[in-house]
Amino acid sequence: MREFTNRQSGFLAALVFLGVAALIGTQTTIPPAVGSVATTEPAPMERLTISDFTEVAKKVTPAVVNITRRVEAMPMSKEFRGPSRDRRQWEEWMEKFFGAPIPPMPRGPEAPFGPMEGAGSGVIVSSEGYILTNNHVVEGATEVTVTLPDEREFTGKVMGTDPKTDLAIVKIEGKELPYLPWGDSAKLQVGEPVLAVGNPFGLTSTVTQGIVSALGRGRMGITEYEDFIQTDAAINPGNSGGALVNSKGELIGINTAIFSRTGGYQGIGFAVPTSMAKPVFDSLLKTGKVVRGYLGIGIQDVTQDLADAFELEEPNGAIVGDVKAGSPADQAGLKRGDVIVGYNGKPVEDPRALQRMVTRTPVGTETAMTVIRDGKKVELAVTVGEQPGEVRIAHSEHDQKDHALTGLAVKDLDLKTARELGLEDAKGVVVTGVDPASEAARAGLMAGDVIREINRKPVQSLRDFEQLASSLSEKKRALLLINRRGASLFVTVKI
Repeated sequence: MREFTNRQSGFLAALVFLGVAALIGTQTTIPPAVGSVATTEPAPMERLTISDFTEVAKKVTPAVVNITRRVEAMPMSKEFRGPSRDRRQWEEWMEKFFGAPIPPMPRGPEAPFGPMEGAGSGVIVSSEGYILTNNHVVEGATEVTVTLPDEREFTGKVMGTDPKTDLAIVKIEGKELPYLPWGDSAKLQVGEPVLAVGNPFGLTSTVTQGIVSALGRGRMGITEYEDFIQTDAAINPGNSGGALVNSKGELIGINTAIFSRTGGYQGIGFAVPTSMAKPVFDSLLKTGKVVRGYLGIGIQDVTQDLADAFELEEPNGAIVGDVKAGSPADQAGLKRGDVIVGYNGKPVEDPRALQRMVTRTPVGTETAMTVIRDGKKVELAVTVGEQPGEVRIAHSEHDQKDHALTGLAVKDLDLKTARELGLEDAKGVVVTGVDPASEAARAGLMAGDVIREINRKPVQSLRDFEQLASSLSEKKRALLLINRRGASLFVTVKI
């Protein structure tokens, strides 16, 4: 379970991944439908009746399965001692794997974690037995069991996982398997009625009804790539990997998490849209991995201060803080300080929108980009590459020495520190301290940041920094280019 504070409303909430420990035995089940769900057009939304939803529910529930995973025994380590520490680690372990109420912890210093089971949901999306679910439903499993609503039971094989979107594929071998057709989540509208189907708390074939509350939810801290459908259909632990369907009975999302103060339903649930899930599904089956588009740039939000500094009419787009040498962006002529405002003929509202568009672009596609450079529009053509592995993150050392920019302590960047920070050269000055009450702190500067430019002029040494800092005009803002843990970004500091 992840907890965070909503600063605007001031209450503590939690994003709850929806796995649950298996608690309940055999339930009343619904007879299966064989083959694909019918996709006949429903009545217009304003005339949808209870009978319309009951028909959709009858067609959808047979294809939403219960997934039980078995996790191997985990011997208690020597470090796992002491009542308070043991309890905390036990809770963290249980919540990571199950997102469920915490059962009694094993007693005694040598008590083992025995083989354990957790349950979630999944959706059969093809007659061949491919099931789409959440990665956290099958993560760490040594054995996966899939149970259909008609009580048929199969051993599932995990065919591929994508933790970055929290999706996974499980395969079962069976005949006359019901399945759901893919729907187009891009056509969803806020206010549109939807049904959530899953197995909350082990209660099989549970159907809840609601509406699409919002689209394109991101920055939730749930997954690395976020473009969630928000719904008020009741979703609870155990619904993980279950189906979110439209009024035609088409799959338009995989239920993944809830926003809650209690760990249970409070009217805010999130589902991975099929516009994201379908490419992941296809890529995993075709290549065994998820192939995503890649430009090779570091990007950041455009605040109003940055918009003023870059002479932009509106605070929209994505500022390029860094361009990796030899990357598709570098080959296309993209430069640090460019503001990307258009991609493939569509406006770029923010970095998240750009990330979403790039990662969904087929590798090898030549795409047009519009950037603002020095206040002027520039058109570029970039050939999208394949996203490589993870970026390295390093830590820093701190020292203290005051310099010209108020509230900021900096020192020359030596080669040893540069290497620790993941930098290829020792150009710039490293921030060793920030006064919490200073404008530098308000701008977000922190110890370990490496200042590379001031007002678009290079800072290669402490001498450069002092000269540029002393020339800054009062009551204005300085535009700083910094490198933080290997990533470049711009910040503005009030002088």
